[in-house]
Amino acid sequence: MTDLIILFFITFSAALLGVVPPGLINITAAKISTQKGKMNGVVFSIGASIVVLIQAIIAVMISKYLYNNQQIIAVLEKAALVIFGLLGIYFFIIAQKKKEKEKRIRMVKVSKKGSFFKGIFLAMLNVLPIPYFVGLNALWRTSGLMEFTIPDIIVFVFGTGFGTFAMLYMYVFYFNKSQSKSGSFSKYSDHILSVLMLILVIVTLFRIFYNKDTSV
Repeated sequence: MTDLIILFFITFSAALLGVVPPGLINITAAKISTQKGKMNGVVFSIGASIVVLIQAIIAVMISKYLYNNQQIIAVLEKAALVIFGLLGIYFFIIAQKKKEKEKRIRMVKVSKKGSFFKGIFLAMLNVLPIPYFVGLNALWRTSGLMEFTIPDIIVFVFGTGFGTFAMLYMYVFYFNKSQSKSGSFSKYSDHILSVLMLILVIVTLFRIFYNKDTSV
């Protein structure tokens, strides 16, 4: 039992720290919180965290296979490159049109159900957590903190889900708490997301070409 508690705590902490840097999901959670209210941001975070649970299960089940077959990781990186590029264009277009629609958006009553499914959708597009969770799983197994057993897998999966949700909630709470900060962030949130996607495209391109060079 003690081993499972330790496993949960370190997995929770690793997942929480993995969401600290600004990314697609946490910035969007903050954006929804500032534009549609704290509860919509929380509901979005719940939807995203549910997908993270599924991604963690996939990571556990195929971690060994992924590390023995680098071609699979290469395919995921190329898929991420296309997704980040398209999202960058999307957020840039939204940012350009935002001034015209801003007043109307604030007057519309927002459905929490829509925020929930948006969280699921964006989290499904974000494939980066899978390699990260694969790495965590491999590290825990190598260090003897985790075995390939049902209890360990369940604890690992829920640790990633709760850790991710905890950090998303912090983003939601922080940007919702201060109205002045919320207004400024909400105004430029789509620009921030567009720039973020561009950075992720550059980083992914670097990783693809770096891996190609080292494999030669």
